[in-house]
Amino acid sequence: MADSMNSDMAGELTETEREALHTVELGVEWLHRAHGNLVEFHHKTGHAMDHLAEAEQQLRAAGHTNLADALRDQYLPRGVIDEGRWSYDVLESYQEGFLDDLVAFEERAREDIADGHRHVTERTQEREWKRRADGE
Repeated sequence: MADSMNSDMAGELTETEREALHTVELGVEWLHRAHGNLVEFHHKTGHAMDHLAEAEQQLRAAGHTNLADALRDQYLPRGVIDEGRWSYDVLESYQEGFLDDLVAFEERAREDIADGHRHVTERTQEREWKRRADGE
């Protein structure tokens, strides 16, 4: 659906509807930010694990077999949560369950309230500021 919204649509929504839809949209935008943080967490965890895998080899070469074995057996295969869930698994669970469900909810709310139009509050504000700038 196109994002442009005619001025008649804005007038059809109550202020309460616009505010509610705006709050849902903001909530989902913050979830996308959290998603970005989870992607960063996943990448940083992977980078750290690469360093630890290298350290295992270095410790082994330096004769510290017990420490190298601990990295190999206890820490490298271990997940970040509950010892079985790796960072990619946490990221996928967030994306495919929580985030996707709430994005779908936002789309449903936009369809039900504003015929699918996004950023209704911002569009209303834009029109008002342009009207003021034109001296109306």
